[in-house]
Formats: sequence, C-alpha cells, structure tokens
Amino acid sequence: MSNLNGAYYGPSIPPPAKPSKSYHRPGRGSSSCNPFSCCCGCLFNCLCTCVFQIICTILLIIALAAFIFWLIVRPNQLKFYATNATLTQFNFETNNRTLYYNLALDLSIRNPNKRIGVYYDNIEVRALYEGERFASRNLQTFYQGHKNTTTFDNIVLQGQNLVLLSNDDVSEYNEDRNSGTFDIDVKIYLRLRFKVGLVKTTKFKPKIHCDLKLPFNTNGTTASGTTFQSTRCDYDW
Repeated sequence: MSNLNGAYYGPSIPPPAKPSKSYHRPGRGSSSCNPFSCCCGCLFNCLCTCVFQIICTILLIIALAAFIFWLIVRPNQLKFYATNATLTQFNFETNNRTLYYNLALDLSIRNPNKRIGVYYDNIEVRALYEGERFASRNLQTFYQGHKNTTTFDNIVLQGQNLVLLSNDDVSEYNEDRNSGTFDIDVKIYLRLRFKVGLVKTTKFKPKIHCDLKLPFNTNGTTASGTTFQSTRCDYDW
C-alpha cells in the first residue's frame, strides 16, 4: 500500500446539540409565589408582630406602675399576735366523745403601713385540737387606720362540743394532760379590704395560724409550772 502524504478527509463532525427548551407549566408544586398568598403571609406576620409588641408594652406598663406603687406606698404585711391565753378547762370524755373547754385569748393586730388602711369585714376565730375544731367565735368588725394597733382582750371560748378524736389523738391528749401543756391551734379567718387614699380594693380572704402552747391551769395554778409566752401568728397559705 502506498503511503498517503496528503491530508485526510474523513466524515464531517456534527456540531454540538443545543439543549432543548422545555416549558414548565405553573401548577401544583411550582416554586413560584402566588401574589395573594404572599400578601396574606406578610400581613399575618405583621399582625403577629404588632400584637406581640402591644402585649409586651402593656406588661411593661403594668410592671412599671406596680413598681411606682410599691415605691410610693411601701406595703407591709399585717402582723398578728396572741399576747396572752389561759386554759382553765380542757376535759375530754371518751365515752361520749365530748370535749369540755374554757379558753380565754388576747389578740393584737398591727397595721404597720403609713398609707394603707384596712377594713376588717369579717373576723372569725377558731380553736382546734389535733386538727379537730372544737370552738369558734366572730369578733367585732372595724376599720384600722395607718400605723395602728388594735387589741381584742379576753376572747372567751367556753362550752362543750362533740370532737371525734382517734385513738392516737386520745393518747396524745393524755400525754399533754400529764405534761400540763396542750398544743392548740387558733386560726383566724378574715375578709378584709385595703384603702389607699380614696381607693378601696376588693375583698381578700387571708387565713392566720397561731400555734399555741397552753399551760393547763387548775385553780389559778399551772400544773407544769410554765406560763404562756406571747406568740406571733403566721399566714396560713
């Protein structure tokens, strides 16, 4: 075969194919945004932002008003004391479950506030032993001014009442009687309103708890040789 010294002319190389243009029909699953839905979404986001800002502003105003009120008024809790108490009868009859009692109590209520007065619309004193109420009495309602102390002297709870003590409670009663000191709970149920300037609040219903250790007195003498100690009462939350 003879050598080919000239150029070689082979078949022509076709040009590269152009990508075909495809037409995407908008429909479900399209990434295009509907102008109406976009506007609604923006409006909803703006509304939520405005509502959130309004709520935060209201809470900030309330907190600021409460802080200013506290700075001006400086409210303090009312203070309750059992200043004196005597127990001259406390006999429990196991056969008829009847408790015979004679308890005299002195209470002191202190309003330490300079700008707050207190309306005592209801004051109920209850006496309990081992969680069982055996006596109650309503005290005179009154208004207490600023930085004022009101005392109730000789609140007498006397009589007899059916008290359902368990066997363990009866054993505890016998131990207390032998020791000459009874643990008696005095609870004070209140309905009161506060007055700041010319403004009166709605009624509040706090409960006060006085945990008293009462020496049992017989004919003016104390069996245990102890005397009653003035006791500060706590709020019963």
